[in-house]
Parts: sequence; C-alpha cells; structure tokens
Amino acid sequence: MLQVYIKEMLELTRDKKTLIFTILLPTLIMPVILGGFFTLSLKIAKKANEEVLDFAIIGSQNYAQVESELLREPEGDEDPLNFNLITLEPGADVDELINTNKIRFALVIPDGASQAMENGETLEIDFKYNDSATTSGLMFKRVNDALEDLKTIELVKRYAKLGLTEEQGEALGKPLKLVQKSTANERESFGEKFGAFLPYILILVGLSGAMYPAIDLGVGEKDRGTLETLLLTPVSRFSLVLAKFLVIFTTSFLAIFLSLLSFAIMTLMFGPYFSSMMGPESSANATSVLQALTNISVVDILLMFSMLVPIAAIFASLLLSVSIYARTFKEAQNYMSPIMFLVFLPLILALLPGVKLDWVWASVPITNVALAIKEIFKGTIDMGMLAVIFLSTTIIAGVLLALCNWWFQREQVLFRN
Repeated sequence: MLQVYIKEMLELTRDKKTLIFTILLPTLIMPVILGGFFTLSLKIAKKANEEVLDFAIIGSQNYAQVESELLREPEGDEDPLNFNLITLEPGADVDELINTNKIRFALVIPDGASQAMENGETLEIDFKYNDSATTSGLMFKRVNDALEDLKTIELVKRYAKLGLTEEQGEALGKPLKLVQKSTANERESFGEKFGAFLPYILILVGLSGAMYPAIDLGVGEKDRGTLETLLLTPVSRFSLVLAKFLVIFTTSFLAIFLSLLSFAIMTLMFGPYFSSMMGPESSANATSVLQALTNISVVDILLMFSMLVPIAAIFASLLLSVSIYARTFKEAQNYMSPIMFLVFLPLILALLPGVKLDWVWASVPITNVALAIKEIFKGTIDMGMLAVIFLSTTIIAGVLLALCNWWFQREQVLFRN
C-alpha cells in the first residue's frame, strides 16, 4: 500500500494542474488576489476621498454660510475639503449638468433659509446628485461631514438664545442616551464579525485541493488504461482504495495548511501596511484587529486543523467514490457541480445571522465544523462540543470511506463503460 501511495503522489507531482490547484492556488494566487483586491479597494476609496468635486449652489444668497463652509481653507493638519464651486449660467439645466458629469452635485437652498435658521426651524437643503455613480454615497458623506462644523455653530447659537450651555443644549435634545458597553474582548468581537469567513475559505480550498487529484486517481486511471494493470498487482483492493484515499487526503489537507499559512504570513507582513493606508479611524480598527489576531495561540490553530482533518477525509472519500463511478473525465467533472453546491449550502448556513453553535447545529455536517472553527477563532469554544463534532465528523468520513471501498469492489462500477 505504501508503494502505491508513493507512486500516486509522484504522478500527481508531475501533473501541472494538480500542482496549481493544491499548492500554487492556496499558497500564492488566492492571497495575492485577495491582497490585491483589498489594496485596490483602499486606493479607490482614498482617491474618492481626495477627488476634487465640482459643485454648484442654487440660492447661495439665501444662506451664504454653506458656500463659505465648503470653500474654507483647512486649518493646521486638517485635510483640504477639495470642493470646487462652479458658477452656473442663467437658465442652466442642473440635472443635465450632473448627469453629464459637468458637476458632481448641486445644493439647492430655499428662499427664506436665513430667516428659518434665525427662527430655530430646520433648514432642508436639497442635495442633487446622480446615485448611479459608484462613489455617490461617499460623496454625500463628504459634504455632510464638511457641514458638521456649521451645524454645531448654529446649534450653539440656538442654545445661547435659550440661555443654555452647549452641554445643556445637547442634553435637551437627547434626554435619554443608550451607551453601548460590550463585555466581549477584541478577539471575541472580531471573531463574531469575521470568524465565519475563515472556515468558509479553508473548507472550499480543501475541496478544490481534493477535487482534481480525486478525478485523476479514479476516472483518470480508466482514461489512461492503467486501472486493469493496477488491479493485477498483488495488492488488495482495500489497500488500493486506502492508498488513493490517503493521497487525496494529503493534497486536500496540504491545500488547507498552505492556505492558512500564507494568510497568516500576509497578515503579519502586510497588515501594518494596509493599516497605514486607511484613515485614522479605520487604521485604529485595523490595529485592534491585528492585536486580536495575535491573541490566537498555537493550541487554537491546532484545534482548527483538528476540525479540518475529518473534513478533508470526507472530501477525499466522497470525491474518490464519484471518480470511481464516472465513466469519463468529463462525466466526473459534471458530478462536481452538485457536490460543490452540497458543500456551499451548509457553509452559507454558518454565515447566517443568529446561527450559533449549539447541540442542534452541531449535528449538521460541515456547518458544525464551520461554527466550531468560528468559536475557536473567538476563543469561546466548548471543548466537550468540539470533541463530539470531531467524533461525529470522523464517523461520517469513515462511513464514506467504507462506501468507497465497497464501490471499488464491484466490477460493474469499475468497468461501467
């Protein structure tokens, strides 16, 4: 059996497709793609924040403070607002100018705006823009944030008229304020928000790492005409199945290990770089995330791997069974789509809000492992439940391996063509 295992592993190392999907994809390509996507997103957001926005004001004379506030010079280390006022010609079609990108937005200040502010009324200023633009939401936020100081000034004036200090005025508008005080630490908070995505990625990587070797070791033997020769060797069929199973299990688990290792390295090496590219608030959040990740111990990582061992075994047994049953390489590939759907569904369940690890969800295959890894990531795993999940998943993998062995014993399955 060992010789068959070594032979199959050597053949796989000569297959470029297998090397790409089991080593290159999880180790380099996926982290590079995700890192590049994250970097590009940050650059696009930064460019949108620094873009000079051409705008127009209709009825500026009704409340000139708005124009003054948007065009004011930055003070100290304050970033420039980057607004450029465009003077409109009489009778200009504002909607057409916005839709043709001649101006990015327009503010319409109604008549009597100054009087309304003096009377303590709410002044409604129309913000006209094209919401089909990709950065339209960010553009509104930039304008709204730029007018925050003006809002504060007007509020202080109103408080003074009532004989109130700024603090008393704020208390007048907010007689009751609910303050959030979470008892969760940074690791638990981060794990609850993003911990479900880690098993989602790792399990799918394990599936892709097992898929192509399984096709090659099953139906690939039929296509190459080497299955008959292999069956004539003085090796029991169970040993042949076990050797092929171990090869697929190795490639699946290797893909998971390399993927997790590469993500860890990228996080440690490039995490501070991504943090420096963000704004002050986002950078602080990114720093807290990095600190939360440093609290994950070696034991936690080993527990995550222990959960993924039976998952890799399930994939190896199931995919090898399908590959043995298929007549041709193309037929085996057709069977992979429903299998991927069956894996996607429980993973999506683990991502749904309100789905937490309990004894009900612990009985759902794949979902239970995804939820368990999330709890390990948070540092709140119940070791008793973890042992039950590991045992139940291992039993499922053993049953599927027995089914694969029974499948391989039947001549009508091996030689369906």
